Amino acid sequence: MNSSAGLLGLGMKRLCSTGLPSDVTIVIGDVTFRLHKFPLISSSGLLEKQIGGCSSENGLLNCSINLDDIPGGAKAFELVTKFFYGIKLELTAHNVVSLRCAAEYLQMTEEYGEGNLTAKTEGFLNEVFSSWTDSLKALETCEEVLLQAEEVHVVSRCINALATKACADPSLFSWPMPGINVERPNDAAFLWNGISAATKSHPVTEDWWYEDVSFLCFPLYKRLIKAVESRGMKPERIAGSLLFYAERYLPMMHNQPSFKDANAGLTTSTPSEMDQGTLLEELVGMLPVQKGVIQTKSLLSLLRTGMVLQASPSCRENLEKRVGAQLEQASLVDLLLPSIGYSTETLYDIDCVQRIVDHFLSLQQGDSAASTPSIVEEGQLRDGSQSVVAVTVVADLVDSYLAEVAPDVNLKLPKFQSLGALIPDYARPRYDGIYHAIDTYLKAHPWLTESEREQISRLMNCQKLSLEASTHAAQNERLPLRVVVQVLFFEQLRLRTQISGWFFVSDNQESSQNRLHGDSAEDPALGMVNDVRKRVSELEKECLSMRQEMQKLSKTKRRWTILSKLFPRKKVQPIN
Repeated sequence: MNSSAGLLGLGMKRLCSTGLPSDVTIVIGDVTFRLHKFPLISSSGLLEKQIGGCSSENGLLNCSINLDDIPGGAKAFELVTKFFYGIKLELTAHNVVSLRCAAEYLQMTEEYGEGNLTAKTEGFLNEVFSSWTDSLKALETCEEVLLQAEEVHVVSRCINALATKACADPSLFSWPMPGINVERPNDAAFLWNGISAATKSHPVTEDWWYEDVSFLCFPLYKRLIKAVESRGMKPERIAGSLLFYAERYLPMMHNQPSFKDANAGLTTSTPSEMDQGTLLEELVGMLPVQKGVIQTKSLLSLLRTGMVLQASPSCRENLEKRVGAQLEQASLVDLLLPSIGYSTETLYDIDCVQRIVDHFLSLQQGDSAASTPSIVEEGQLRDGSQSVVAVTVVADLVDSYLAEVAPDVNLKLPKFQSLGALIPDYARPRYDGIYHAIDTYLKAHPWLTESEREQISRLMNCQKLSLEASTHAAQNERLPLRVVVQVLFFEQLRLRTQISGWFFVSDNQESSQNRLHGDSAEDPALGMVNDVRKRVSELEKECLSMRQEMQKLSKTKRRWTILSKLFPRKKVQPIN
């Protein structure tokens, strides 16, 4: 074998430049290699067997061998050929996997020569596994020869090396991290002799590996996630990586994917919508089960994307339950899920939100039963309970949601009422939010009958309206007359209660003043109390007058009802 031999590229043929005529032809696809017998049989067990079965003519070997199924194809075999002829072969993280698989295929073991290609590539792989970047490059190249790489356990060893480094405590890393290409920070200062003047180390965040592994194909990425999970990685970090992967390959997650500038020049192919739906289902199934490991905003983003991609019902149900488990952390904007499909009538998917709220309340009831807290009037839990706080927050969220969707003219009354009725009474210290939603709905649906107005008004507890809301409701012509009278009654009752408290306090103060200073000294506070008494008397007269007027209106309305029955007329439908 001539050490100065080289390969000359002639079209789709490869000739060895040893000066000797070739006697072995290797065909791989449309590429032909003209080589020599002895360099091949001295290193490859497979080629030794193949060439040994060839015939000779006139003492000359004429052997043609097809190696179409060699791992790495003609490109890998061309590198192997250099090894056959003693040409210096540069191993890299990009070619070592295909060469290792090709060496296994060609049976290039120590039996056919010390320092053969199998041993050489194995030694280099051990160096590769010590570096994060090289391990990642090697794993990416495994996609090209996946079956053979699995057989020689290169895939599992790459994943184990990456998982070990990803699970390491980042606070223990030096900067820059070994085996990781990191750009020098812009604020780094250097002395004239090249010694860095910076004294502070740059912290490494726990998400440093998210972007690197997001370029892996999903089967390999999935195996890596399982590997880091088995090593006890925090669920929050696993969820963060899964979400990053989803953002890269599911464009509907965000209008502008937020990737680092370092990889701005790299592009990833976008899967078809069908493949995206399958990918979404896989990623959702891999999310850690612990509550709170991923933000509610991100869960709702996944749910919205799943609706658009028509993910499986089980996938969407999974996301709905995850959102319901931490609904108190959601915001109104994220909860406005659009209706998908031609058969939908409303602008927003209210049924989905109702299922989420249902799941939230069922979990809260389960937690309450398990902790057996003390129960007070109307099912209200003891003050300070985390369950009450969460339900109260969700009540405000639901009221705001109803006010947001109320202007939709296609929103039917039963659907609006069903969602509003889910919230228990104790969860609404004030009913101002639901009153605003009801008023907005009545304004957008002026064609509702009196019975329907009465029905929707039952969602509101007039006794828990604030003074401002009560004042507005008392003058609201859209509300049924019964509700207006009820608002005035409770407002008068509340005012009486407050005044009674003032009188009780003022009487005690007056008695104390008389005992200390005698009856001759007039207290200025008494004058103020007398003024309040007069004002209360005036308010009671005004309220009584209003109630009398309401009763007259009610009687007049009943007369008109009787007349309308005697002389019916056609009902005029509103113009949409």
